[in-house]
Amino acid sequence: MFEIKAALAENARDVDAVLDSLLPLHDDPESRLMEAVRYSTLAGGKRIRPFLVISSAKLFDVSEPSARRVAAAIEMVHCYSLIHDDLPAMDNDDLRRGLPTCHVKFDEATAILAGDALLTRAFEVLADPATHPDPRVRSDLVAELAHAAGPEGMVGGQMLDLLAEHQRLEMAEVTRLQRMKTGALIAISCESGAILGKAADAARQALHAYAHDLGLAFQIADDLLDVEGDEAEVGKKTGKDQGAGKATFVSLLGPERARAQSDMLASQAVEHLEIFSKNAEPLRALAEFVVNRRN
Repeated sequence: MFEIKAALAENARDVDAVLDSLLPLHDDPESRLMEAVRYSTLAGGKRIRPFLVISSAKLFDVSEPSARRVAAAIEMVHCYSLIHDDLPAMDNDDLRRGLPTCHVKFDEATAILAGDALLTRAFEVLADPATHPDPRVRSDLVAELAHAAGPEGMVGGQMLDLLAEHQRLEMAEVTRLQRMKTGALIAISCESGAILGKAADAARQALHAYAHDLGLAFQIADDLLDVEGDEAEVGKKTGKDQGAGKATFVSLLGPERARAQSDMLASQAVEHLEIFSKNAEPLRALAEFVVNRRN
């Protein structure tokens, strides 16, 4: 039986080592910026998106150094989004992963710059020949990550999330919001392995379908944690969506139906991996882990 928790922990250690090397701290006047970057990026976390990158890359025999660099770049984008999401102008959170958020630890201006630094550094990493010798592959990675992180992906989803505080969203609108805000980065995490491995369209489409269902299952589980989770275990404030009056999967479906929907989506995600046979066991195990996590 595949031990997903052990695999996630090992993956996190590997990716953290790459992040540490790609985000060096120098003794210069602007070092406070990199202190904030490293504080927010190397503060732990399950590194689920890097796990998706590396697990999908293994399906196509991609070299581990290449996969880890891409995994680190996508995690930089994810960490940038968390720094900015936590700002007073956005979600106004004081805790992240059980620690003070970046703007609380440093200040708002430094937090904004730290997010900017992570976003731009991510694309610098992807464009570097050290990531892949083929410039076409590097170009595709840059283009796909830009699309996933931009106005038609994560940033657009965040805009919809802000609007949701002032208007009632129906199920289709909440699904679109979460597909953009959360699902787009999960999708590129899965598909990046296929891009690195120059995989056939059918393989890439299967990973995209898996990511689509996994992303929604992940978000429903997150919504459930916001309603039912313990703040100390979750590592951030809970009950915020309900307090803000936001429509979520849980508020629209109720906890029981939402949990059943999350389980169904996780099972559906696994079915998309059939073409990869036993080689996709880490991705199958992750789908089950995502819907049963407690933080």
